[in-house]
Amino acid sequence: MTLNIFSPRWRYRGSLLGLLAMLTSPSAGAVTQEIKALFTPDSSNPQRNEFVNKTPPSGYCEYYPDICARSNIFSIRLMTRVESNKAMQANADSRNSAMFKAPAGWRSLLVTNVDTGDVKRVEVRIAGISSNYELSDTAAKLTGASNAEDGHTALWKGSSWVNPAPPCQTTGVGFFSEKTYAFFWLTPNESPCVKVANFPIPAMSYTYLDFAYELRTPNPLDMSSGNYTGSLSYRLGPGADFDFGDVMIPNDPELTLDFNLEVQHTLKVEIPPGGEKIQLVPVGGWQSWLHAGRRPVSLFRDQTFNIWASSRFKMFIGCGPGFNGECALEDSEVNRRVELFVFVSLPNGITDLSGQPVRRVRLKPGAGNEQYFKPGFYVDRAPGTLHFEVPPHSMANMLRPGEGRGGSYSGVVVVYWDSDI
Repeated sequence: MTLNIFSPRWRYRGSLLGLLAMLTSPSAGAVTQEIKALFTPDSSNPQRNEFVNKTPPSGYCEYYPDICARSNIFSIRLMTRVESNKAMQANADSRNSAMFKAPAGWRSLLVTNVDTGDVKRVEVRIAGISSNYELSDTAAKLTGASNAEDGHTALWKGSSWVNPAPPCQTTGVGFFSEKTYAFFWLTPNESPCVKVANFPIPAMSYTYLDFAYELRTPNPLDMSSGNYTGSLSYRLGPGADFDFGDVMIPNDPELTLDFNLEVQHTLKVEIPPGGEKIQLVPVGGWQSWLHAGRRPVSLFRDQTFNIWASSRFKMFIGCGPGFNGECALEDSEVNRRVELFVFVSLPNGITDLSGQPVRRVRLKPGAGNEQYFKPGFYVDRAPGTLHFEVPPHSMANMLRPGEGRGGSYSGVVVVYWDSDI
């Protein structure tokens, strides 16, 4: 399952950098960012079994939520600053130029249900990187250009900063002022993207660090309810996961992503009014027995129910009384018991653990007799059936011609649908 959280298709240029460049005092040390995702069944779209990202947006998407929503962009802003430790020379090699290398390949981590200990695998990749460079002087003065736009364009080989060097890809996002240029690039792979200066730059900084990411999450229908947590850490600096070359040095050496995947399953069963009282009858009713003395082959009753299910569950039964390891019906006046069999049929979309449809699966009382089932998609108020039957071999004991008396047999069967497996 893949959760894509970016697909930018928009471009804007102007002088709105003040809205985007959130400048704070730099803080050295590791940075921690929580990533939250939620699964709840959707009755309007039961076939869609995916997590929804619930991480509060920041960075570009914080300021332009409507544009980001239309383009499916998701960004997180870190107040990590990246500062030059020396002048950036003109026509320098890659590591001494403006270099960006992001951990764009898939990396995996394990998330664990804090209540059950259930473990699942999550994969993540950094899909985009963004910042705002700030020069030690105006771009026009550094290059001798007549205005800011021409200065920023002339400062770098190739084209304007809004267009990165391959393999990075442009999103068309660029905001500039006299000394600054804000940008957002996509990172399709882990090869470095390098912008080489045409003129010496005495000093520069990236005033913050934005990143976009992509997740591959487990199938929530195979997960138990609850919160799954896990962490993945990245290093920042020369030769690290986030590598900005040998000139630009981040003040935070490590980024940790703390994942919290919350699963809210549904398991609900609805019995129609009166469905708790079951009367067993033979095929065609009792007329053949009453008028001709012909013993019925068996007694049965089917009871329908409605089920909502988005998670694995088990079924089992309890009895009062029991007989020969089965549920039973009892004539208390003569202390006579007969076996009562219970079966279940479940709607399409729910199978046994081997993937087979559930048709008249036997339910038996006692520990170790639980039957396990799983939905292939969210089953939303679909009908199932409980089948109750006195089997043919019990009928001879239940109905004995010539005894001169009728009989009344009764019993209790408790049916459990349990998602705690």
